[in-house]
Amino acid sequence: MDWFTAPDYWLSRLVFQRALAGVYLVAFLTAALQFRALLGGRGMLPVPRFVARVPFKRAPSLFHLHYSDRFYASCAWTGCAVSAALAAGLDSLLPLWAGMLLWLVPWALYLSIVNVGQTWYAFGWESLLLEVGFVAVLLGNDEVAPPVVVLFLLRWILFRVEFGAGLIKMRGDECWRRLTCLDHHHETQPMPGPLSWFFHHLPRPLHRVEVAANHVTQLVVPFLLFTPQPVATAAAALMIVTQLWLVLSGNFSWLNWITIVVALPAVRFPAHAPSVPGAPLWYEVVVLAVAALLLGLSHRPARNMLSRRQVMNRSFDPLHLVNTYGAFGSVSRVRHEVVIEGTADDVPREDSDWREYEFRGKPGDPGRWPRQFAPYHLRLDWLMWFAALSPAYAGSWFGALVERLLENDRDTLRLLRRSPFPPDRPPRFVRARLFRYEYTDWRELRKTGACWRRTYVREYLPPTRLAEAARRS
Repeated sequence: MDWFTAPDYWLSRLVFQRALAGVYLVAFLTAALQFRALLGGRGMLPVPRFVARVPFKRAPSLFHLHYSDRFYASCAWTGCAVSAALAAGLDSLLPLWAGMLLWLVPWALYLSIVNVGQTWYAFGWESLLLEVGFVAVLLGNDEVAPPVVVLFLLRWILFRVEFGAGLIKMRGDECWRRLTCLDHHHETQPMPGPLSWFFHHLPRPLHRVEVAANHVTQLVVPFLLFTPQPVATAAAALMIVTQLWLVLSGNFSWLNWITIVVALPAVRFPAHAPSVPGAPLWYEVVVLAVAALLLGLSHRPARNMLSRRQVMNRSFDPLHLVNTYGAFGSVSRVRHEVVIEGTADDVPREDSDWREYEFRGKPGDPGRWPRQFAPYHLRLDWLMWFAALSPAYAGSWFGALVERLLENDRDTLRLLRRSPFPPDRPPRFVRARLFRYEYTDWRELRKTGACWRRTYVREYLPPTRLAEAARRS
């Protein structure tokens, strides 16, 4: 069927597939390096405890069949290997059916991880990676030209990502409607990057222009994805530029990168399309059947977008085939941070030798400049931002974190930048205090070199011993 394929997009497919494999690689690497402390048998939220109370049909995962830390590590590192192979183009060397099965492997492995990941994996970009990854299975390889219906599905996902995010902002915080959200966002976002201080100090009129441009990109431009070329390419390119601007302004894991990846198939790169035979009948049947299923399931996120009670970052099925997205429907005006300290003193007093634990990404020492970690995802650092918003966000894991710090747990300490205690001498007590963090101004920066100043707010967790921490967890 001539109408089934779009040969002019063969290079767009190639770039998309290699980029998506790169995002998969980062996701699996994050899982492999962090899971023991977060989800392992002795983790803060152990997988065995989760699968014992949640049935398979609610959270399909290989780990319902078997769990051990070694098996989890094998799945994560296998995902890394397959992703690297896909990035290198192995699928193009295989028959069409084998290439599709190879793309199905990282999707199934990452689905197994996300569905037991609990709070640590409750982020919209996890579902976005799975939704995009499943559609990518249908794209085929060099044996066929890209199917038109699959290219449409990818544009439909991008439309929902951008338009849904735009709607959640307009319906949410009034600062988006007043164009004032960026007066605060760069300072209060979950994990600032090395340039966030400078973005915050841009002139306020420019912040208004940034917000207005964001509204245009998210509420108007997505409709242009379904127009003829070259308008669709221009629309996708504008979205990519906007996402790169966000990459510079903060650490948002791979949210911006996966959005860029989804935009790539809408760009028609100038290249000569190779001559390939028509798609086999079985392939056309599979693609059309699965596409019809996905479009049918899409009525739920579409209805959610039109609802005045729109929710964001929710999956509508346990396989994460269709989801709803959005970010920063509300913007914090004040930045709070939980600072964790320990002491080796037998009796904890205010004048004890309290030593601060340093995290890799979240603000701590006011004199330490933020680093760029995205697209790598520092899951504990992100959850610490939520914990500062409200202790309710930390109820399921914070007590376990304190317990692991009191034990000098090796896997937990690997998630941190630095522990103030030697491995053989853990602290006797750990406490947590809440501070308000504010960016310094230009004068303070020139004088001290520090980008933060902080003010004590209140006690977050009183001095706690090992037995008390165990009871809290």
